[in-house]
Amino acid sequence: MTGSSLGTSANPHAVPSELAPPDGDFPQAASTAAAATRPTGTSLRVGVATLWLSVIVLLPLAAIAWQATGHGWQAFWLAVTSHAALESFRVTVTISVVVTVINVVFGLATAWVLVRDDFVGKGLIDAIIDLPFALPTIVTSLVMLALYGKNSPIGIHLQHTPPGVTMALVFVTLPLVVRAVQPVLLEIDKEVEEAASSLGATSPKIFTSIVLPSLLPALLSGAGLAFSRSIGEFGSVVTIGGAVPGKTEVSSQWIRALVENDDRTGAAAISIVLLSISFTVLLILRVVGGRAARREEKAA
Repeated sequence: MTGSSLGTSANPHAVPSELAPPDGDFPQAASTAAAATRPTGTSLRVGVATLWLSVIVLLPLAAIAWQATGHGWQAFWLAVTSHAALESFRVTVTISVVVTVINVVFGLATAWVLVRDDFVGKGLIDAIIDLPFALPTIVTSLVMLALYGKNSPIGIHLQHTPPGVTMALVFVTLPLVVRAVQPVLLEIDKEVEEAASSLGATSPKIFTSIVLPSLLPALLSGAGLAFSRSIGEFGSVVTIGGAVPGKTEVSSQWIRALVENDDRTGAAAISIVLLSISFTVLLILRVVGGRAARREEKAA
């Protein structure tokens, strides 16, 4: 009796022996059930995600690859190396690179103003940034035609010119860079910048040494999205560009011409090349951005 009382007082939270599960079976059963539930739930989620990805992305890509090579690799090669195809690639890639550079500069500047500055109408401008996402791309082309066409109210005539196509693509891709950079810029600790400033660092030095390294992964991600969008854009350039061969005819317009001429194999082949270019650029920028992020983490 005394031994039982001493044991109970020594461990007041102990479970009475008559209520305790034999040999700790309950904790073992609980851990076994949890271990059995977690892999099952994970496998189900992975399976659903893989199925959805296959239906939405992989199957269409497989179908277009099959159509592109349906008449053999020689037909594929002839389609992608024809003079018209090469000219469309040149125009598309050149304009897309210019658009990406413009958007990186002005997208970063726009995000900086929206995050760091306070002014009247800031909320309105922040909402207008997303307007190209809401507008149908053909409306963008009509807007550009009304602004820069032959009857331009501001006296700037860019219809059927590379600058006109560039302006249309800048309009539809600018939000991609701004929205990629903006949240990262919000998270940057201003105290580090203030400390550097108190030590005599100039504003350009602070930006290039502190701010830019933190923004680089997001900036590269936005640049990759802008470039890929420009590579495949059609609606926003269809009227302002005019599809002038070797001048304003981008690859998406050449694809339409091939489809209208019932050359579906050639259209699929051009599409495969555009997909390859976009994927390669995105992959390279993702790798570079990942390395920059890891360097930034190590430095921190």
